[in-house]
Amino acid sequence: MSHWHSLSVDDVLRQLSTRRTGLDDAEAGRVLERVGPNRLEPPKPISAIRILRDQFRSVVVYLLIAATGISFGLGDRVESLAIAVVLVINTVIGFVTELRARRAMEALLQFDVSKANVIRAGQLRTVDAGTLVPGDIVQLDVGRVVPADARLMEATDFRTDEAALTGESLPVSKRANQQLEEDTALADRANMVYKGTTAVAGTALAVVSETGAATEIGRIGTLVSSIEEGQTPLERRLDELGRRLVWLALGIAALVAALGAWQGAPLGLMVEMGIALAVAAVPEALPAVATIALAVGVHRMARRRALVRRLPAVEALGSATVVCTDKTRTLTSGRMTLLRLWTHGRDANLRDESQFHDETVRAALEVGVLASRPQPRAEGSLEAHGDPVERALLTAAGKAGIDRAVLIAQRPQEGMVPFSSDRKFMAAFHHEAAGLVAYAKGAPRRLLDMSESIVTGSGVRPLDSAARKGVHDANDAMASEGLRVLALASGPVASASESAIERLTFVGLIGFADPPAEGVKEAIVRLRRAGLRTLMLTGDQRATAAAVGRELNLLSEGHAIIDGRELDALSETELTAKLPQIGAFSRITPEHKLRLVQALQARGDIVAMLGDGVNDAPALRKADIGVAMGIRGTDVAKEAAAIVLQDDRFDTVTAAVEEGRVIFDNIRKFVFYLFSCNVAEVLVLLCTALAGLPMPLLPLQILWLNMVTDTFPALALAMEPGDANVMERPPRNPQEALLSRQFLSSVAFYGLLITVSTLAAFLLQLDGPIRRAQTVAFMTLAFAQLFHLVNARSDGPLKGRMYVSNPYALVALALSIGLQLLASYLAPLARVLGVQPLDGRTWFLVVSFAMIPASIGQAIKIGQRWRRG
Repeated sequence: MSHWHSLSVDDVLRQLSTRRTGLDDAEAGRVLERVGPNRLEPPKPISAIRILRDQFRSVVVYLLIAATGISFGLGDRVESLAIAVVLVINTVIGFVTELRARRAMEALLQFDVSKANVIRAGQLRTVDAGTLVPGDIVQLDVGRVVPADARLMEATDFRTDEAALTGESLPVSKRANQQLEEDTALADRANMVYKGTTAVAGTALAVVSETGAATEIGRIGTLVSSIEEGQTPLERRLDELGRRLVWLALGIAALVAALGAWQGAPLGLMVEMGIALAVAAVPEALPAVATIALAVGVHRMARRRALVRRLPAVEALGSATVVCTDKTRTLTSGRMTLLRLWTHGRDANLRDESQFHDETVRAALEVGVLASRPQPRAEGSLEAHGDPVERALLTAAGKAGIDRAVLIAQRPQEGMVPFSSDRKFMAAFHHEAAGLVAYAKGAPRRLLDMSESIVTGSGVRPLDSAARKGVHDANDAMASEGLRVLALASGPVASASESAIERLTFVGLIGFADPPAEGVKEAIVRLRRAGLRTLMLTGDQRATAAAVGRELNLLSEGHAIIDGRELDALSETELTAKLPQIGAFSRITPEHKLRLVQALQARGDIVAMLGDGVNDAPALRKADIGVAMGIRGTDVAKEAAAIVLQDDRFDTVTAAVEEGRVIFDNIRKFVFYLFSCNVAEVLVLLCTALAGLPMPLLPLQILWLNMVTDTFPALALAMEPGDANVMERPPRNPQEALLSRQFLSSVAFYGLLITVSTLAAFLLQLDGPIRRAQTVAFMTLAFAQLFHLVNARSDGPLKGRMYVSNPYALVALALSIGLQLLASYLAPLARVLGVQPLDGRTWFLVVSFAMIPASIGQAIKIGQRWRRG
């Protein structure tokens, strides 16, 4: 049964086989056995074993394992051990980094309530909320978290905060004596209360209709768990890169086999050459460097208050093309604020705090304070249970220097008429010198009907038709701006009773809103300049969404707002066609948000989803990058997200997008560097094999280059600072491969330059001992790769301060040169690698040839910059 809101209370009781005095213990026990406890199953944390297993999913790792097995099978224990060490290093780095990132943010669902007040067999008792069953009658009052979904039976001035579940920014007034249409949206079901929401005013009795996983929160949890996490753009690109490497390695092996058969070379020599080429084709450092680059990004984002739960999400945010965001507590502050005060002849914008010193404003605020209940001032859980509108009114009064306690001491309160949805106002009675006075606040039209005069700038005058029209026009204007409008009135009464309230004096109108959070407007502008579209998805009313959208400039010319019912009427084709013209969606459900994320992804967009409520969790999980608020966000939202903003600031997303783009740029830089170097190694071996020359490089020498000499410069490239224009360019094409045609052309060009330099140095030494020639080739190739670092660091020529903008590059260069010299002059290491010391003249030859690729690369970039002006 899912339409409890469409039934009368008697029908609900009959359907649930219960009564107004509640179930007895025996009946409740039988139902509990049938439906199970009223608890939500927490998500299972990802085990360390699974994280370890995931480190072996890379195709590059598979190739290294194959190379290890072949080397061991051929009896080359040193080489197989060296490759195995590489595998262990990659695995340990990836495992430790991923484990720390995941363990930092693992959270369980925290919506289970420990105790509940329930009527059993006519007696009010406190029981474990986990034992509640459908048919139980629960009592609710201020500050109490609703323990299960329930249909209201009685409600007195009852309001709940449902922001986390529905996105509704204001407390929702609840009424028991209603039957609603079956298709009534969740946020409009005024006769229902839902598990995990909080009572902020009044009292109520309700009959439990759903418990545990059958509740709205439980249903959302089921929806979240059914969504499989997709790959991020980086993961997709690296997988594609791995597949290309497989084909490259197989192609090289086939070419070597054919070449050997044609030349009649010994089988053992061809196997050795094949292993050398396979090792040369695979950049062994790629998994480790990619993991470390992402870990660097995690650290950078953490400094900017964004906590990353999944490593690939670091780069994915930099690929985003659309930012979908919840409104309440994400775009807005989540705290109601008094923004406007209208009196006859005066309209004060209270964003300007100087207005609080105006006597007319102060007088109106005094009426509002006297018509309000006291609210907790201390920070903490109690404040969250207070009425946000009354808290906002008292906060505004404090800015005007009005202290409620002082006012009450001067004008003692005798009684109060509480607000109800039928009454549409509340009033408090205070003793003054002239007698008892009623101070009221409530719906403008209701208080206008109860008033016979109005306060003006020159005093009090009769409330004629012209004055009434002025009030109506002001109310309509404020409501059209998305403000929650209340009226203020006061007047003498004969007694402290509702029936005595008549012939009031209308004081004015006050308008409240949940204002945009600090920095949001500027962040949206910056995202737009970076080519990202921001789309608002909210469970709030259309008028509120429109007002926030206009204030934040989210709704450009021609952009429409669509609500949940209109969205339901659209087919997938119609929705896809309309998406570019829609700026915001209002009154939508978790299923709607999930559908919108899927529709955007179907169009080829990379979607970042921001939210903090339970209702955001399915979309957060489905999005390419889910981003949750860390302070006000629910644990459900944080568990579903890949990134958590520790400061709850929307503009932190902009910083995270910037970091993501920098990370991808750096990944491209070190992939370019590694592949240029590996292409050169392959070409050096292939060219000598085709020419029938001796092998210029041994397999262990290639492994040394790939894991030692290449790795430190590649790691330095992962530390590169971002370009100044990184947020001034459009997002990358989501379909673009990591190895685009232009990228591959550049890799091939520089790989060929390094190859030519290495072969030239090798050929000049072939008239001597082969070990000396191999040493020269080994050293020339190593230093050519190290000097090539300047080409990889920037699209333009390096100059001035750019050389020292990344000190890690200088350290990596010095360390790699030192290790290369050690390989030549440390006898035990030289024997393992098959190299020998070189004299000064030979070193001059090595360095001269090694500098050619870097020199040509910088000359080309200088020429390109000169042509661009």
